[in-house]
Amino acid sequence: MENDNIAVGLDIGTTKIVAIIGKTNEFGKLEILGIGKAKSLGVHRGVVNNITQTIQSIQQAVEEAEAISNYKIKEVVVGIAGQHIRSLHHSDYITRPNAEKVIDELDIEKLVNQVHKLVMLPGEEIIHVLPQDYKVDGQAEIKAPIGMYGGRLEANFHVVVGQVSSIRNVGRCIKSAGLELSNITLEPLASSDAVLSQEEKEAGVALIDIGGGTTDLAIFKDGIIRHTSVIPFGGNVITEDIKEGCSIIEKQAELLKTKFGSAWPGENKENEIVSIPGLRGREPKEITLKNLSKIIHARVVEIIEQVYLEIKNYGHEETKKKLIAGIVLTGGGAELKHIKQLVEYITGMDTRIGYPNEHLAGSTELDLSSPSFATGVGLLMKGLEQKNKAKSSMNLREEHKAESNKTEKKKVDRKSIFEKWADKFKEFLDNAE
Repeated sequence: MENDNIAVGLDIGTTKIVAIIGKTNEFGKLEILGIGKAKSLGVHRGVVNNITQTIQSIQQAVEEAEAISNYKIKEVVVGIAGQHIRSLHHSDYITRPNAEKVIDELDIEKLVNQVHKLVMLPGEEIIHVLPQDYKVDGQAEIKAPIGMYGGRLEANFHVVVGQVSSIRNVGRCIKSAGLELSNITLEPLASSDAVLSQEEKEAGVALIDIGGGTTDLAIFKDGIIRHTSVIPFGGNVITEDIKEGCSIIEKQAELLKTKFGSAWPGENKENEIVSIPGLRGREPKEITLKNLSKIIHARVVEIIEQVYLEIKNYGHEETKKKLIAGIVLTGGGAELKHIKQLVEYITGMDTRIGYPNEHLAGSTELDLSSPSFATGVGLLMKGLEQKNKAKSSMNLREEHKAESNKTEKKKVDRKSIFEKWADKFKEFLDNAE
């Protein structure tokens, strides 16, 4: 099996670790070759807090994916989340030595690498440098400067920053699991690749990825990432509330949430009751579904209001930044019954649930239609995109090399012609004497 066009996405989440192996088929769609899933034990609120347990879970997920695909996983693209993630805006420029040459990918790479050298706060590291719009010789609002002429290339960037220790811990887990880390990506960016269409990104959309430990937000407008943030609440907090409110164990609370839970308490009648078996011969507990959905409702409202506050803070900059495509919900939390209606009620914005299956090839037998796989599919897409970029960048470098070699050869040729002429002139003078 060819290595070149196969990539692996590894989603290290708070509740589960997912490894997805895939490749792009001839129609540009994703063909999933294998998927492995393991319970995540060493991650809390998106951050690794037990390296040994995380390594074991990674190995379990990877082995399962390898068994299905018959492909040996060597390197992976990993997602990162957690409360330590923050984003900022920055502008920078480069001066090109030759304004008569067209701007190519290498110029943009040079500008991005320059931003990567920015000095951050102690203990912080740049994860992503995302260009928003460019200026060429003062001409503003350029989205794609490749192919243009100019001496000064300027850009506004969205810079995503995270804690060095958290990033290192993820890297250490990957290495100890016998794998190589080919790239690290912010999870909401990966999810957005999997569930958002280009039209939505153009119109303006807020992606809310409700995971187990965190809720991630990514806002797009005019096809460009405008804002990212991570809120340290997720589905696990809801489970914790059910556990406390109903005095039951966590496993039962999780089952209650997924099987009978609803974010909208109005739809349950008072007489709808679930019986939970008691521990070690104790009497079974009876819980009304109305109470259950009241507990869920209270916490979901809190999470959505926090996210909505972030969206509103972003929107105050300019009134034209209205998000026409509204909100797209994804992640495991998006599977909660009636959450779409509750989000629409609180925010007044159009909402849909984002499924990662629109990029998948029809022949894919493995079921990835759940929103909880959005990040994993997005990471796989990032891995494949990275391989294509590396190929085109290599070709470009080779072209540049060939071009500079030609120039050198011309210089040599010119020099030799001049030398020949000088020799002839010398000979003529000698003869004249």
